[in-house]
Amino acid sequence: MAVTKARYADAELDDHTRAADLLAHMTLDEKIAQISGVWVTDVLENLQFTEANARRVLAHGAGQITRIGATTGLHPTENARLANQIQHFLVERTRLSIPAIIHEESCAGYMARGATCFPQPIGLACTWEPRLIEAMAGVIRQQVRAVGGNLVLAPVLDITRDPRWGRTEETFGEDAYLTASMGVAYVRGLQTADLRHGIACTGKHFLGYGMSEGGMNWAPAHINDRELLETYAFPFAAAIREAGLAAIMNAYNEIDGIPVGASRRLLTEILRDQLGFTGTVISDYFTVEIMERYHRAAHTKSEAARLCLEAGLDCELPTKDCYDAPLREAVERGEIALDLIDRAALRMLTQKFALGLFEHPFVDAERAIEVFDTPDQRRLARELAQKSIVLLKNDTGLLPIAPTVKRIAIIGPHADSIRLLQGDYHYPAHVEVMYEQRRLSEHVPMPPYGATISALDEHYPPMFSILTAVKARVSADTTVLHAVGCNVTDPTLDGIQAAVEAAKGAQVALVVLGNKSGLTIDCTAGEARDQAEPTLPGAQAALLQAVVEMGTPVILVLVSGKPVVLPPVVEQVAAIVCAWIPGEEGAPALADILFGEVSPSGKLSMSFPRAAGQIPVFYAHKPSGGRSQWKGDYVDMSAKPLYAFGHGLSYTTFAYRDLTISPAVVRGDEQVTIRCIVQNTGARAADEVVQLYVRDVVAFPTRPVEELRGFLRVSLNPGESKLVTFTLDARQMAFYDERMTLHVQPGQFEVMIGAASDDVRCVGSFEVVGAPVVLDERSRVFFSQVASAAIER
Repeated sequence: MAVTKARYADAELDDHTRAADLLAHMTLDEKIAQISGVWVTDVLENLQFTEANARRVLAHGAGQITRIGATTGLHPTENARLANQIQHFLVERTRLSIPAIIHEESCAGYMARGATCFPQPIGLACTWEPRLIEAMAGVIRQQVRAVGGNLVLAPVLDITRDPRWGRTEETFGEDAYLTASMGVAYVRGLQTADLRHGIACTGKHFLGYGMSEGGMNWAPAHINDRELLETYAFPFAAAIREAGLAAIMNAYNEIDGIPVGASRRLLTEILRDQLGFTGTVISDYFTVEIMERYHRAAHTKSEAARLCLEAGLDCELPTKDCYDAPLREAVERGEIALDLIDRAALRMLTQKFALGLFEHPFVDAERAIEVFDTPDQRRLARELAQKSIVLLKNDTGLLPIAPTVKRIAIIGPHADSIRLLQGDYHYPAHVEVMYEQRRLSEHVPMPPYGATISALDEHYPPMFSILTAVKARVSADTTVLHAVGCNVTDPTLDGIQAAVEAAKGAQVALVVLGNKSGLTIDCTAGEARDQAEPTLPGAQAALLQAVVEMGTPVILVLVSGKPVVLPPVVEQVAAIVCAWIPGEEGAPALADILFGEVSPSGKLSMSFPRAAGQIPVFYAHKPSGGRSQWKGDYVDMSAKPLYAFGHGLSYTTFAYRDLTISPAVVRGDEQVTIRCIVQNTGARAADEVVQLYVRDVVAFPTRPVEELRGFLRVSLNPGESKLVTFTLDARQMAFYDERMTLHVQPGQFEVMIGAASDDVRCVGSFEVVGAPVVLDERSRVFFSQVASAAIER
């Protein structure tokens, strides 16, 4: 029976007051229930909700319900009905009638059957267009809300400069400013200005997860305090300050011997006290339990629970374990203070009130399908895929291909696969891993809970392969030949000769190669699928070499969620296109680029290394980095990346001119207006991403040789010029001094505007004078205040 109406039921009161009042009514068991999750499978039997199971696991309530969409494989309507059934039980069958937060994954779209499958974030960042990221997040918000979800475990705000790490594809790349820009846009699109109409976002993984020993998942990260704050915490700080980020998920790694999930310094002193975070900190899956089993930092689950609660970890996911009986028993023994549980439960309850869950716990299940797979969503997915694709090389002008080409060969394991256009946090990859042990073959899994065997492609969104998309684009007179040549990982060379035969006599050969991203053992990228040598796996390099040596002009298309070390034969390849992992509209978007309907405009969000031994290689290195003193290069190769951050070619050319900087002298809390003219000097309409970099000429401690501090995508017709304006705040130049004080140091600052970090077209400078301006993380300025383009008059 529900208790009589209390103050917490008064919707006129603020969220914290209501939560504090509700907490006062709760028993220890009810409080503990609010700081842990329940996996949706625990309330199901044969995919059906059962009250018996619910009584067993939800008797005292639940903080969160884990992943209905990704776990069940249900279609949207059934997904929403199940969410309603769970909430009805909590509201009608528990003493305090507290609804649960239902969380889902949404790294590259809502990770559920029938949801829109967008490009993976490493490609999304290559659009350099936050407006589109916010629009994508709006689609995710609509779809997750429609089926009863309230919180998503995204965005990934990790910085990574190591493509050996399998989760590289889930990140926005190597740069803190670009990652922050994309992350803030993502959070704004999902949470909206009022969380009651939005979905709570979870910034992950706090902190330093993407720069681990050897690029290995969960391995320690060796990051000094200054770099930790200036680079790795920067996107989180921006999302907190600029978008009101509602939740944080801890990282699995340790820093300086302390696992992050048990680090009070990181989760409380830095996150809350310095960065000003006020939301909930939720555990990455199994974080608390691995304090005992994996990190060997706790003797028992009770001790693990104490360490994490003391650090500031508010909720254990995916399901209750250490924050259950071990926690209750430790409280009863006096080993864990009740205040720690009250603090965590109060935060969880406050977030539930902020989400409006107590007033609106249910959804209209029969209307859920209306916001799934609409034409507008498809168009957005296609635009994002188009703008994410990066033209790395086009030395001979082989691209674009004429649709009237007489004979074209399409070769490689990725040419006729829709699975390989999807990544580890797209829905089909999670279907695979959930039933890996019961799969009959690579493409025929055993579906959930012993249901009838069905093909895995039933779980895919409607998609075309690259082969199909190309066939649809060429003329009726074009002969299209196809050969696989090899699979993704098999080193055998048996199929290569057939691929060579297909390429003979063709005017052009598209060789489509890359990784298989996912979480199963046969994948070569994705979570827990790290590569010591981030190269083309299996016989793919041999396949490429054989086709190139045959003499047909070759276009290499990379389908990969990370930069790969390319084989030496690429020097003889006419063109290279990086399609990343482009999602459901990836193949038509790639065809748009290949056949010139759209000019490529993506710019790299991560540098391409020449060799694994170069890693990490990134543009924003220190003056003493990026070279071997005093000779410069390695003995065996250049020290520079093969393709630098920000690189990306077009089917037209652009000229930059007439840089102006005003005023030339400012104080540390004033602004500088930076302008230049950009002109399309070619014959095709196209977009250019204008990039603004800044360098502190002399600084102590030392500063990077370049730092991105603004960018703008500009559309230009042939011959058209536009005046691009950036308003840069001198406080964007702030850094931590030797005493770890955040400040703007007087001095000379070089301004560089160009088409890539290594393709600077205009250079100027301004000076900061006067006393140093002291800031803290709550007064930091993150972004250029104004970035605009106007037609030149």
